[in-house]
Amino acid sequence: MLLKIAISTCPNDTFMFEALLNNRIDTRGYTFQLTLADIDVLNQRALETDVDITKISISAYSQISETYQLLRSGAAIGFSNGPLIVSKSKIYPEELPYVTVAIPGENTTANLLLSKLYPQVKHKEVYLFSDIEEAIMDNEVDAGVIIHESRFTYKQRGLLLVSDLGVEWEKRMRMPLPLGAIAIKRNLPESVKHDIQRVLAQSVQYALNNPKDSGSFVKHHAQELDDEVISKHIQLYVNSLSTWINPKGEEAIREVLSIALAENAGKLTEPVFIQ
Repeated sequence: MLLKIAISTCPNDTFMFEALLNNRIDTRGYTFQLTLADIDVLNQRALETDVDITKISISAYSQISETYQLLRSGAAIGFSNGPLIVSKSKIYPEELPYVTVAIPGENTTANLLLSKLYPQVKHKEVYLFSDIEEAIMDNEVDAGVIIHESRFTYKQRGLLLVSDLGVEWEKRMRMPLPLGAIAIKRNLPESVKHDIQRVLAQSVQYALNNPKDSGSFVKHHAQELDDEVISKHIQLYVNSLSTWINPKGEEAIREVLSIALAENAGKLTEPVFIQ
């Protein structure tokens, strides 16, 4: 059975999916048509129900729950892993309502966190996540919310930390921060959804057990090619909750979804996770 699958080019995604995509594990007869794209593009494609299995921002799930369910593997969820607000010149958090802030997409968890933690910020501009540092350096915006590899490179470019949204979330909510997860079409047969859940969990575990095997695949697709940056990225976003979302992780996801639903005045289709 051929399934369309879409993930980001970020090292955590390519690291976790490499074994599945390159047949290092038993894929139970499934083959995959792969698309790699920026997370904002993936969120939009999910709204268009364009793929069978896709990486999404947790915040975006509130808009697609009628069509998709969440798998318990492949997620980016943990501690000290949140987006950062950075600037070229010194800006204090209380000054954010008076400046223009670049965001990596309207439906991203990064933007939802910004809205939750700094609701007074109204002047936002959408950029491709990998272009935000440059936009700040070129004075197109005053500050930006950076994600993925950028959090490991901003200091090298002389940018300054304004606020760590992950730290702020953990202080206020006292739970891990869920950024992204893997969604699967709700109307697929239950047997297929459970097969994919098992295969993906095996793929993540294989990657953790054999981290060198995915190296060339991950580096080929990464925005930042420095080996140390790639390694730090994977270590930050891939952990035991990536193999399997436990009850504490599910609680955190539902908390983010409740915030997203309040923002978008939507409703959630249950069950959220495959049963």
